[in-house]
Amino acid sequence: MTAGSVVHQRIEALDGSARATGVTLPRGSFTTPCFMPVGTRATVRAIDSVDLERLGAEVLLANTYHLMLRPGADVVARFGGVASFMGLGSSGPLTLTDSGGYQVFSLAPKVTDDGVAFRSTYDGDLINFTPEDAVATQALLGADIQMVLDVCPPLPSPPSVVGLAVDRTAAWAARAASAHRRLRDGGNQQALFGIAQGGVDPDLRRVSASRTVEIGFDGYAIGGLSVGEPREAMLPALAAALDMLPADQPRYLMGVGDPRSIIEAVALGVDMFDCVLPTRLGRHGTVLTSAGRVNLRNRMWVESDEPLDAECTCEVCGRYSRGYLRHLLLVGEPTVARLVTLHNLHWLLGLVRGLREAILAGTFQSAYRRVVDVWP
Repeated sequence: MTAGSVVHQRIEALDGSARATGVTLPRGSFTTPCFMPVGTRATVRAIDSVDLERLGAEVLLANTYHLMLRPGADVVARFGGVASFMGLGSSGPLTLTDSGGYQVFSLAPKVTDDGVAFRSTYDGDLINFTPEDAVATQALLGADIQMVLDVCPPLPSPPSVVGLAVDRTAAWAARAASAHRRLRDGGNQQALFGIAQGGVDPDLRRVSASRTVEIGFDGYAIGGLSVGEPREAMLPALAAALDMLPADQPRYLMGVGDPRSIIEAVALGVDMFDCVLPTRLGRHGTVLTSAGRVNLRNRMWVESDEPLDAECTCEVCGRYSRGYLRHLLLVGEPTVARLVTLHNLHWLLGLVRGLREAILAGTFQSAYRRVVDVWP
């Protein structure tokens, strides 16, 4: 574990490379494998903070790019940080803020060794953003975990582009770590995670991960995957990065939330995940179930009195039928977005908890087969 780290991880069980762990931070703890719902603008769309607490989400992700522009990181700071801003209770989830890099790079910014320059999607203002700015902004947002600013190239990209992204990500990570150490010397207790890049090239992934570990962080993320590349290209790149990461610190695969990818990554030793998939699908009437995806728009559900998933214990499945929820969807009733989102999050959080239980029981391979047989 990195000297002076504010994150302490204990390995509770291993089943192959799959890990069940407990992670402790200054404000609380969580268990892994862990799925983090995405609250982009300090809210998970269609549901509220009470819902998140009732769902048992242990960590929530919020988006630095959007919050620094609206309402402004300084405004969030005056509320006591993103958790207080959202009205999360003392027993509510811990919080993580990304650096905003993924959103910035989707805007085709001007990138230099110093940082990035981009136009705000809200008012068109030109914004210059550096690794040090990312640390300072996230300090104002006050999440339990903040992420370094990295360079996320699109895939596919030429090797020269991916290689330059690896170099700049490492240089920016070192600058972020220095800025964060100064904050910590002043009493800041946020964790800072480094990020490994490298596209789908296993060698570059190893280089990026090892350079990030040399700098030293409280935890490590793998970024720039699940951005359109085939699964058969993603998994070797992910495995290569994991080979270089410490066994006693959290490992976070960014932006992954489909059940098949989650269980394959857990099998390789990943601890943490985030994705908008369960909530975005829910708002559009696509349901996650133990039998795969269900599209509520399908006419076959017009008169169905079945729950969304007969094996699910959520309140939505205990009360409402597929036929009724399809009716709400087709008449444009906003209630359906909340109900299916609640189900999807309950289902995916339950899936990940089940993986943890399987690792603890030594039955992970059986759980693995149940997921991959249903989710292609």
